[in-house]
Amino acid sequence: MQGGRHSARPACTAAALRKATRRITQFYDTALAPAGLTVTQYSLLTELARRGKRVPTVTELADAMVMDRSGLGHTLGPLERDGLITLAVHSEDARARNVVLTVKGKARQRQAAIFWARAQKEFSDIFGTRQAAQLHSALLAIAHDERLSSS
Repeated sequence: MQGGRHSARPACTAAALRKATRRITQFYDTALAPAGLTVTQYSLLTELARRGKRVPTVTELADAMVMDRSGLGHTLGPLERDGLITLAVHSEDARARNVVLTVKGKARQRQAAIFWARAQKEFSDIFGTRQAAQLHSALLAIAHDERLSSS
């Protein structure tokens, strides 16, 4: 306190976002637990399912998910162990690995989609449909703003 006043510090966007992210992650992880997936695993399986036959490399998937390769590798390990994905040598570059969604992975993603849809609805009911849509748009705008990229 200076001169009888509290010094006003600007709110830290990163800290607030991380707190919100942890809360939402806990919410979705709980919702997806019956399918045996975390929200990050579900998001990866959904991204792979969305691509269909366009199989990404680990690097391409990391870029699409706005993750570093190391973090993605830690998430892919249990999915590979459980037979939900396979990592295959890229046909044109032996150093690269393709991330392939297996039949079992497709089935698990479809099963988890039911739990995810319930969580989406519950989140919208709690937070408000309009506010949830605005939040979603704002977060995607941030995620895809290359001006914030460290590379």
